Amino acid sequence: MAIPSADSLQKSAAHDALAHVADRIGATASFLCAVHCAALPFVLTVLPALGLGFLGDHRFERAFIAFASALALGSLIRGYRRHRVASALWIACVGITLLWTGAWLFDSGEAPVVHAVLVALGGCCVALAHILNLRLTHLFGTCCPPNQMN
Repeated sequence: MAIPSADSLQKSAAHDALAHVADRIGATASFLCAVHCAALPFVLTVLPALGLGFLGDHRFERAFIAFASALALGSLIRGYRRHRVASALWIACVGITLLWTGAWLFDSGEAPVVHAVLVALGGCCVALAHILNLRLTHLFGTCCPPNQMN
């Protein structure tokens, strides 16, 4: 059995820290997205008065969903490679599907309640997936994935 070099240990530690931060940012952003989408129909008239009218714009929402989707997939695929538990990845896929369906098929102008529900549920699913990925990485990151344990 080869002993890992100090350089490879430093790279591994930096990789772990980056993945940990990405999951925390992803979970926070996804939760804020869910809150934003659930509350938007109620505060839509107040946003321009506060100088936050861009938060109600569909371009902002769609750009945020695209960013959140890329962050989630990148972070969760990296986590899956480490812990080999697919549940977080599947929850994220459901959440991303809900987000994209709500943002593109049920535009808030045509079906505001369906839009808000789909996007809020999708954001919650993606946040849950990030939290689960953090937990799995913590549990199995330094040991063995569950399918390789004796």
